[in-house]
Order: sequence, then structure tokens, then C-alpha cells
Amino acid sequence: MILVASYNMRKAIGTDRRRRPERTLDVLKEVGADVVALQEADRRFGARLSAIPPHLIEEHSDYKPVPFDARDGSLGWHGNALLVRKDVEIVDKELVHLPSLEPRGAVLADLRVDGEELRVVGMHLDLSGLWRRRQAHAILAHLANRSGNPPTVLMGDLNEWSVAGGCLRDFGVHHRFAPCGRSFHARRPIAQLDRIMVSEGLEIIESGAHQSATARKASDHLPIWARVKRT
Repeated sequence: MILVASYNMRKAIGTDRRRRPERTLDVLKEVGADVVALQEADRRFGARLSAIPPHLIEEHSDYKPVPFDARDGSLGWHGNALLVRKDVEIVDKELVHLPSLEPRGAVLADLRVDGEELRVVGMHLDLSGLWRRRQAHAILAHLANRSGNPPTVLMGDLNEWSVAGGCLRDFGVHHRFAPCGRSFHARRPIAQLDRIMVSEGLEIIESGAHQSATARKASDHLPIWARVKRT
């Protein structure tokens, strides 16, 4: 089985308004996923450096970033990043351009986790429902045109307040949603903005939102997780 997680880490700024990247890593350690999709992983202004210094990831976690090399000092692309356990093999990776009025993108990696092939897409979709649906279509079209057909996990902050409409309807045509529950706002979750979706070939064993005391302070979103296995 493979444990995946998605976390809008809010640039490592907690609900106490303090930037503490070590606390973000503490949350990831609590979750213990094999693969993590991060959103808002880079600082917003200036050089947009990684909100978690790379040496902290190397020295104080069991993870390594998928090296997209899109911007010097950045952990990912447009704030999206993928972390994988150090023993996970990174077979391939790609940036996925998304239509938007402001810079948006998704990140994709083909991985081998404990000998199992897995394709992972991390995303942070627009606040506008119209653009969210266009971005969903772009991601789905990219997957349809990409070579190979490994089991796929899509995850991230979809910014979709609807329970079943909008971009959820688009993704739901060929993907199933893990019932992770509400993840925003971290102190009192009222919305399922963060989602994990899986393609055919994967079974969702269990899932949820991680609600530790540290997670409730580390970001305004709770991390979500799902345990999946090949069918």
C-alpha cells in the first residue's frame, strides 16, 4: 500500500502568523506519507524562494523534493511541489501549464514506490470557478495525451466550495475521490477545499484529514491523506 498526502502549507506561516518551516516538517512527519503534494511551498514575493530551506528537508525529514528546476531556489513551480520518501525512485517529471489570469501550474511525476509504478499530479487551482474548470480540463487533457498509463493520483487545493459541482464534476468522470473530509479552516474545518483523486487501478483503503494540535497551528489548511493500493 502507498500513503499519499496533500498539504497547502501556506508558505510555512501558521495561524499564529509566524513563519516556522520546522513546524511544517513536523506535520509532514506526523502524517508519514510516501508522497506529498505541497501547495504554497514558495514565498510569494522577491525571488520566491522555497518557504522550507532545502537543507532542512535534507537534514530533518525523510523526504527529497522532486527536482523540477523551474526557478532557482524554488521548491517547485508556482508554489506547487512534490516531496517523496528518500527511497522512492523518480522516473520522470514534468511541469503542466494551466490557463489562468495569474500564474498557475501543476506538477507531475512518474514514481516507483516500493516497486509499484505511480503517476502523481499536484495542483492549486484558481479562485474563479470558470478558470478552475478550464484548468481541470487542461490537466485531464495533458494526462490523456501523456505516454504510458500507470495508476494516477491527483491531489491539491482545488479551491472548490461546491460539494459535487464545478471542477469536481470534471475530475469525477474518470476519477474517484478519497473521502478525506473537511480541511479548511484548520482551526475549525468547514470546507473540503483539498482533494485526493485516484484513477482506475487504485483502491482507496482509508483516508482523512490530519487534525493534530501542530497541524491546526502550522497552516490555515489541514493536510489530507489517503492510503491506496493497486487493484
